[in-house]
Amino acid sequence: MKLEIDNIELSFDHKRILYGIYLKAETGKITGLLGRNGCGKTSLLRILFGSLTPKYLNIRIDGVHQKRKLFKYGNIAYLPQHQLLPEGLKAYKAFNYFNADWQLFISTFPSFEKYRNNSVEELSSGELRVIETYLILNSNKKIILLDEPFSFIAPVYVEKMIALIEIKKQDTVIVITDHFYKEIMGISDTVYILKEGSCKQINSLKDLRNEGYII
Repeated sequence: MKLEIDNIELSFDHKRILYGIYLKAETGKITGLLGRNGCGKTSLLRILFGSLTPKYLNIRIDGVHQKRKLFKYGNIAYLPQHQLLPEGLKAYKAFNYFNADWQLFISTFPSFEKYRNNSVEELSSGELRVIETYLILNSNKKIILLDEPFSFIAPVYVEKMIALIEIKKQDTVIVITDHFYKEIMGISDTVYILKEGSCKQINSLKDLRNEGYII
């Protein structure tokens, strides 16, 4: 599957946030998206998902223009920056809602066994992020959007998540953004930087320096 988005124009309070965007993501490849806070990364993912409607938009799958919002087709999952799971929900029950296997999760993250009966609000931000990211990755959707999945996660868990993402990309379109640019550069097959409302493909850390993203 090939997912493309372009001709986006998004403004807030008469200020243009996104314009001149082109981004391509494909099954078998991880597409990374970098950019400073407030540059529009989250807005772009929400537009792709369908929860934010811009003034202009063109989304294509395998060259075919999509007239409906992608979430209405039921083939896309989105991990937002904010908390996904509701408070009061026990950890293991979240897996039931997502039709995911708690025991399979524990086989990868054995230290989480003790949290089986913990409610969402009893978990740390990092622990909750691990569970939410795992559930989205195992949602059996053809397109997965991950908005800062590594936030608050301990390095050992980041390594495991990266390994899972590498596996899932074989049959899934994955678009990922995070402040951990080294991880994004390391895991992604294609990387774009979002700057001043437009996307530009980059190929190296030198390109990031030239764009003023890193020193």
